Amino acid sequence: MDSFGHILNWRLKHGSHTFPGQDGGTCINEAAIVAAGFPYQPVRSVEDMPACFSRPICRLAMQLNDQANDAERQHLLSFVTRLACADTPIVEREREAYIALRMRWYLPFREGLKVLEGALAIGRQANDLPTEEVRTRMETVRDHAPSPTSEPDNFLFSKFQGWFAGIF
Repeated sequence: MDSFGHILNWRLKHGSHTFPGQDGGTCINEAAIVAAGFPYQPVRSVEDMPACFSRPICRLAMQLNDQANDAERQHLLSFVTRLACADTPIVEREREAYIALRMRWYLPFREGLKVLEGALAIGRQANDLPTEEVRTRMETVRDHAPSPTSEPDNFLFSKFQGWFAGIF
């Protein structure tokens, strides 16, 4: 699905976003939520992902998304439909161990993609979604965007909000 991004006119961006802009303008995990048929929601941590998404894989995808430059980040589009692959706790631990073993040191982005590919090969695979169905879902969200571009959430502010949730 190398042409995925071109077909959808979707751009992956750094960080979490309150709503995608008309150019897409989300991180990989936010795009994956929409592609899987869920309503759009900002993702500030993997705990924000629906239960059908693999936490170790989404954590790695988020790390790659946020460490990449704008050009590199677009290579993650081909993984958008593959993240909804949560499996048993044993398989999720195996994925986590696989990733941890290979991501101990800083890796070039392309090497990180290989680790993501390897982790996705472990356990259950995401349902293969028809491109047209994914396109329709993502275009619907993009068409409801309030502005031509998306602005990232202030991550630090959202982090503080998360820490103090329920205290006040």
